[in-house]
Amino acid sequence: MNEKSAQSEKAIDYGSLDLDDPALPAAIDATAFSSGGYPYADRMPRKAYDEELMALQIELLKLQRWAQQTGERIVILFEGRDAAGKGGNIRRFTQHLNPRHAKVVALSKPTEAEQGQWYFQRYVAHLPTAGDMALFDRSWYNRAGVEPVMGFCTPEQTKKFLEEVPEFESALVRDGVRLFKFWLTVGRAMQWRRFHARRHDPLKSWKLSPVDYASIPMWDDYTQARDAMLKQTHTEVAPWTIIRANDKRRARLSTIRTVLNALDYSEKDAKVVDQPDPKIAGSDDRFFADA
Repeated sequence: MNEKSAQSEKAIDYGSLDLDDPALPAAIDATAFSSGGYPYADRMPRKAYDEELMALQIELLKLQRWAQQTGERIVILFEGRDAAGKGGNIRRFTQHLNPRHAKVVALSKPTEAEQGQWYFQRYVAHLPTAGDMALFDRSWYNRAGVEPVMGFCTPEQTKKFLEEVPEFESALVRDGVRLFKFWLTVGRAMQWRRFHARRHDPLKSWKLSPVDYASIPMWDDYTQARDAMLKQTHTEVAPWTIIRANDKRRARLSTIRTVLNALDYSEKDAKVVDQPDPKIAGSDDRFFADA
């Protein structure tokens, strides 16, 4: 982002913005794509995106066949800022896969019975059997993000979770689960623009929840919760991959490539798979600083 754009973004008074106003604020429109230090000035062209996506989805089918033949179990967690594109990523992953062996897990708030269980118990019930894949649209990391920020759990419960989750995930990996953890991040102006679209596009309105409304002034609270989560749960056996997602197209391609690169499945086409875009996907300090 150039200096002028950065200054314009910092000058936005989010507290004065009205999501119910059908007119998108000019300051949001001007800075959304570059917000958060996004490394590209323009969206990826549709034609190039469609061609790469189709080729990668063919590779995902090869991956699925390999998993069924070898009994591999694949678990992919999608976490991140609200409106960062988790659902869209998952849809591109699963679009052409056999749904009998690729399950999307998007749990609602826990029932009274689930609230009395071991915290991880309701998630364990959705882990895949041999040959299958489970993609979590939000996961057990609710306890490190939305729950503490919104007051749905106590600080002690979050502390206990952060202490226990590395061992929980280590146990999964030791048992042979192939575990991937993605954190999708967007700039604040981009998040606000996507919320605005959800509010005023009747085909997207179902995506805007009361929690989304409540989260708008809590950007800094979510940032603090995210930082604490990444610090304690980014481990050698279960690392996080940060995906810069202001451009949904680049984000989807890099997320798929991260998974395909990590697994040595049969008939892999290395030229198609390639490497994730190093400006978009990463696990080093450069990415953690602006996640």
